[in-house]
Amino acid sequence: MYINFEKMNGLVPAIVQDADTRKVLMLGFMNEEAYKTTIDTRKVTFYSRTRQCLWTKGEESGHWLHLVDIKVDCDNDTLLIQAHPEGPTCHKGTDTCWGENNESQPLSFLSTLQDFIEKRHEEMPEGSYTTSLFKDGINRMAQKVGEEALETVIEAVNGTNDRLLYEASDMFYHLIVLLTAKGLRIEDIARELMERHNPNWKKH
Repeated sequence: MYINFEKMNGLVPAIVQDADTRKVLMLGFMNEEAYKTTIDTRKVTFYSRTRQCLWTKGEESGHWLHLVDIKVDCDNDTLLIQAHPEGPTCHKGTDTCWGENNESQPLSFLSTLQDFIEKRHEEMPEGSYTTSLFKDGINRMAQKVGEEALETVIEAVNGTNDRLLYEASDMFYHLIVLLTAKGLRIEDIARELMERHNPNWKKH
C-alpha cells in the first residue's frame, strides 16, 4: 500500500472508525514511523504535532484502539483506520471526539455476520458448521432454510416469543449462508425491499 507522506511534510490525516459500528471516533495524524508502529503493535499510534513525538492512543488512559484494518484514499494521502475501541476514545471521556455515543446497531450486525460467513467460505476451516454447509451444497443449504422457516412458523403459532426469536435467528443464519453461496448479500434483500417501498414499484 502506497501512502504519500511527503504531501504534508511527512504527515497524513488518519480518520479512526469503529470497525463494527462504522462510527467515526477521532482524527489524528501519522508519520511513517507511527504507521509502522501501528502495524507492528496492532494498537493505533499517532504523531503528536504539539509534542513532536509518537503517542499510542491509550498509553495513559488504557483506552486503546485495537487495529482491525487500514485503508488509504484515492489520493494516497489520507488513511481510514478501522479499530475496536477499548473504552471511550476522547480524552474528555466521550465515545467520540464529537461527543456522540458509539452504540452498536443490531441491524448492522447482519452485514458483519455475512462478512464472517464469507470468510468461512473463502477459508473453509475444518470443524466449522458453516464449512460443512458449504460442502453439502446448494440443495442442502436451501433445505435447511426451509426447515428453519417451518420451525419458525410452528413457534409463531404454538410457541413462545423466546422460541420464535431463536428459530427465526436460525432461519436468518441459514439464509445468509445460502445467499453467500449464491454470491448475494443481505444488503441485496434490503435494496429489493427498498425498491418495493417505492409507491411506483410494480411486481415483476
